[in-house]
Amino acid sequence: MAGGVSTLFCHPIKGVGRCRVANTDLLAGQTMADDRIWAVTHEASRFDPANPAWAACNNFMRAAKAPGLQMIGLSRNGAEYTLKCDGRPVFSFDPDDDSQHEGFINWLAQFIPANRARPKALVKAPAQGMTDSDFPSISILSTTSLAALAQAAGKPVEMERFRGNIWLGGFAPWAERGWVGKSIRIGGAEIELREQITRCMATTANPVSGAQDIATLQLLESNWGHRQFGLYGVVTKSGPVALNDKVELL
Repeated sequence: MAGGVSTLFCHPIKGVGRCRVANTDLLAGQTMADDRIWAVTHEASRFDPANPAWAACNNFMRAAKAPGLQMIGLSRNGAEYTLKCDGRPVFSFDPDDDSQHEGFINWLAQFIPANRARPKALVKAPAQGMTDSDFPSISILSTTSLAALAQAAGKPVEMERFRGNIWLGGFAPWAERGWVGKSIRIGGAEIELREQITRCMATTANPVSGAQDIATLQLLESNWGHRQFGLYGVVTKSGPVALNDKVELL
């Protein structure tokens, strides 16, 4: 077994924006640093900001219902977030400053279809982060499995569609499906791999155009008999992780 870290992504605001990072520090029992520490509620959300607790993804704005959200990129400079999308005005704000939230919500509204619930508020996630799993997870994905999916699609499939944290290269396609219940060492950290990630309509949306242009779920179902791509893991040993770090199955 030989492989390594290909790409690292952080998603500070759940469902909104993404940024590549060169390294990160993983802490036992926690999500990736700064990942999904914010989320955007909508008009029908049941999330209670006065008593924040983990809530299912349908309580927040997400690309499964608003595919245009996939187009947004994010960068950070200290406390400031800058959101970008080709052809749209750039928006920068400090999410810790409540007075700037309204401007962010107004900027975000342009990406939401008219027939969908409108964005309501930017809320701080509880300590575990607002991951799609009900435990503080790190998502692990494979570039060779992505290449197999792209071959089935007959066109490139961008990794940004899957909003993963750690992309691994160098393994056989779908090898990761046999790792559930095992642990891997990445850099100085160790991660227990808990479960497969069942995918939703968000992955059909192009991260450049926002168009739903690849039937990812149907491709997975028809070629491999499932709608899963990637794994949820839990950090069991804290440590640094960086691009090109070696990955070992324990």
